[in-house]
Amino acid sequence: MSDSSDSSLSRRNLLRLSGYSVGGMLLTGVSFTLLESLAGKATEPLNQKVEELLFKPQTPVPEFPVSAIEPDALIVNTFGYTPIIDTEKFRLIIDGEVENPVTLDLETIYQLPKQSMVIRHVCVEGWAAIVQWGGVRVSDLLQLAQPKASARYAYFLSADRYYESWDLASCLHPQTLLAYEKNGDPLPVDNGAPLRLASPIKLGYKLSKWVGQITVVSELRSRRGYWEDQGYEWFAGL
Repeated sequence: MSDSSDSSLSRRNLLRLSGYSVGGMLLTGVSFTLLESLAGKATEPLNQKVEELLFKPQTPVPEFPVSAIEPDALIVNTFGYTPIIDTEKFRLIIDGEVENPVTLDLETIYQLPKQSMVIRHVCVEGWAAIVQWGGVRVSDLLQLAQPKASARYAYFLSADRYYESWDLASCLHPQTLLAYEKNGDPLPVDNGAPLRLASPIKLGYKLSKWVGQITVVSELRSRRGYWEDQGYEWFAGL
């Protein structure tokens, strides 16, 4: 699971897009909750389209200096249990609508070009942490598998059965990594070792830990993501 939970972002997105303030609406808690429930569902496709239009696929997000790292600020949340993974037997599978399905061991992944970045991890609960991540670009991994022309999305499946889906453009962003290092050290198991998603362009619940499979698809399935299937926003862009 990602280092995040809660659906408070939906309210912020609704207010930002509608142009209202909490004070200006002058609604009771009950009426606001009802409006939020109804309008949130009605505007989710609009929110998603707006975020997609604002997203710049190949524009890097400004990073922080190493001195800004907050080593104890990243809160560890779990989906239910921490999986035990044998790193010697671990394999990353990339399949689905690709020309060249691949299976990669960790040593092969470590030999791919390494990217290091110091970015802010933002949780929908309201906290954030500046973290240095090191790993391989998802775009480099997908290039090995060669997505077909029909490909539009990718599912990230984790060893704890957590699942997430991303639009392919976000996967190909130069700062979207499968990380195996945190703050210059090997990635701790609690933070998703051996591989976890790290990116400054998505909220924390999109950043799956213990990723073992990337499946490329042309259409989203009925199950879009663990938290999204419980009402969270799908695009979840920053």
